[in-house]
Amino acid sequence: MVKQLVAAQNEFFDTQKTKDVAFRKQYLKKLQQEILDQEDAICDALYADFKKPTFESLATETQLVLAELKLAIKNVGEWSTPKRVGASLSNFPSKDWIQPEPYGKVLIISPWNYPFMLAIAPLIGAIAAGNTAIVKPSEFSEHTSKIISRIIRKVFPPEYVTVVEGGVEVSSELLAEKWEYIFFTGSTRVGKIVYKSAAEHLTPVTLELSGKNPCIVDSTAAIKLAAKRIAWGKFINAGQTCIAPDYILVHESVKKALADHIKDQITQFYGQQPESSQDFARIATSKHYEELKVMLKDQNLLLGGDCNDENQFIAPTLVDEPKMDSSLMEGEIFGPILPIISFTKESELHGYISKYPNPLAFYVFSSDKKFQKRLMDRYSFGGGTINDTVVHISNKNLPFGGVGQSGIGGYHGKYTFDLFSHHKSISKRGTWLDVPLRYAPYKLPIDWIKRIKHLF
Repeated sequence: MVKQLVAAQNEFFDTQKTKDVAFRKQYLKKLQQEILDQEDAICDALYADFKKPTFESLATETQLVLAELKLAIKNVGEWSTPKRVGASLSNFPSKDWIQPEPYGKVLIISPWNYPFMLAIAPLIGAIAAGNTAIVKPSEFSEHTSKIISRIIRKVFPPEYVTVVEGGVEVSSELLAEKWEYIFFTGSTRVGKIVYKSAAEHLTPVTLELSGKNPCIVDSTAAIKLAAKRIAWGKFINAGQTCIAPDYILVHESVKKALADHIKDQITQFYGQQPESSQDFARIATSKHYEELKVMLKDQNLLLGGDCNDENQFIAPTLVDEPKMDSSLMEGEIFGPILPIISFTKESELHGYISKYPNPLAFYVFSSDKKFQKRLMDRYSFGGGTINDTVVHISNKNLPFGGVGQSGIGGYHGKYTFDLFSHHKSISKRGTWLDVPLRYAPYKLPIDWIKRIKHLF
């Protein structure tokens, strides 16, 4: 089936229909309307998969996608227009421009933590740029995958855009094919497999991966507000967010105050019994649920730690000073468990932060501008926020993506269009003048050549 779909998309792309901006816009509008029509059903599917609260489903899934669609529909014409650039004197007379063009057929593999948004958001850019696409949603978010498939099949002919559902075997079959671009969101471990498969065909990739994201709080921070913003960024989607704060490094003088305020905020957000809250999600997969339970063993808990195997519930949990060689601190937690580690001097921070590869996100809470700048300048990370968490992802003028182990490439807004476009350079020479100096036999003195480098 996969080979037939790939062949059909090759044939369809060769018709050149997707290079017509009006054609792209037509289908973007159809997708926009279908998502609006199905928004309640999408929220129901997300709840069925892991009890994702309706507010979070709207705020972090459907509305983000609709905002991307609105932006693309409004601007795809301008984005697709060739951009004039200055000509070099050596090519006089000439006109030069950069012309965006689609790559061709694109493979998008999406994860289970934000299963709707992370499937559709990159698809919007792929369509806007004029590509065809096959979307492989996660098999671990079964209900959401089915509604994604239903929406795509209603909006697009399969030779243009389609969905292929299934598990690892299907992913392997898809990756065995030759693509013009691959967009993957998921773990670093699987990202390496995708990258290796892409290398077989020299296929360009975007890898949106993960990382152990530090959250540094110094003694000058607005502690109560910091606690509120950290608790929100950590426990939204039950901590299953690739840019959630993974661990806190807090100055010892404000550690107790910060921990107490985070406890208070958790109670304000989810009540005394978070399992009864309608605003707290569950762990999406049984495998990861079991991994999180292992992380909690032998830890000193300040709050939480409650688990329910029947519905894969893990309470918002604070861990005090975990051992650095524990499973909790080995890699990304990706769940509602937040370690709190104290430091006394700024020089100690590097020992913790440098222990891990480049994080996807980096957070600093401080009113000391020099401290903020020192940390932001020193460390390499995908994106970050000062005095808040997660919110940098909401600005479409900022590219979202990782660096090093946390990913390759950035997208959102126009950056998604650019990501799925090859920007080809074109120079158009005039014919009314042809300077003979470049042609053999070369008569220009060598020392003159060295002097005219500014012409190139």
